[in-house]
Amino acid sequence: MSHYRVGLVVPSSNTTMETEIPALLRRRETVDPTTRFTTHASRVRLHQVTADELARMNRSSVRCAAELADARCDVLAYACLVAVMCEGVGAHERAERRLGRAAVRAGHDMPVVTSAGALVAGLRALGARRVALIAPYLPPLTATVVDYLAGYGVRVTEAVSLGEPDNVAVGRIPTARLVELADRLDVTDVDAVVVSACVQLPSLDAVPLVEARLERPVLTAATATVHQLLTVLGVDPYVPDAGGLLAGAAVQCGGAGTSGGLPRLRR
Repeated sequence: MSHYRVGLVVPSSNTTMETEIPALLRRRETVDPTTRFTTHASRVRLHQVTADELARMNRSSVRCAAELADARCDVLAYACLVAVMCEGVGAHERAERRLGRAAVRAGHDMPVVTSAGALVAGLRALGARRVALIAPYLPPLTATVVDYLAGYGVRVTEAVSLGEPDNVAVGRIPTARLVELADRLDVTDVDAVVVSACVQLPSLDAVPLVEARLERPVLTAATATVHQLLTVLGVDPYVPDAGGLLAGAAVQCGGAGTSGGLPRLRR
């Protein structure tokens, strides 16, 4: 029996990541009951999703890393995508190093992932170079996400901004709205769809629905984060009913318009 402790640094107003990440890990346990997970969170203050509040949250996140080091977690995830992306290309590597050093100072060395870095890694795993995405942010913050991905060779062909700065309100957006918005996306020349570019926008139930309707791999900030967590832990990143990224070892798409729908996947 393997037991992994997963530490989460979570915005104080976030009500989604402590639901969706454990739910995905529970699904992973149904595949291999000998591999178990528990999640442990430390919260950092955030009310409005604005550049100033996100920057303050980033500065405070080192305290959370120290607290999770006290719990001797096996891996730590900084579960706020846009906060990291606001600091520019390369910020997820810097954040991972900063939080890793904070954990070491607290007496426990553990690998660190970020939702921002996980999204980049997830798109790379799928071979996705052209994507459409949905984000809850005000348009300038959505543009930040678009620019960040462009820095890693990913072109966003269409970005939908819901224009909601209140992080609590974001967590109450119904999943059905994401499905409706996804139906309006032009996916003719995209390799993948990011149906939720935010850790607070609930999307887990939308992933298989949107993927079936659009015939493209669908991922979210949460599914990408779990993919990265499992990869870092050395656990096969397979989670049932969680989209193409978590369907096993993804074979690259081969470019927009060439895959005939979903990329081939193997387990």
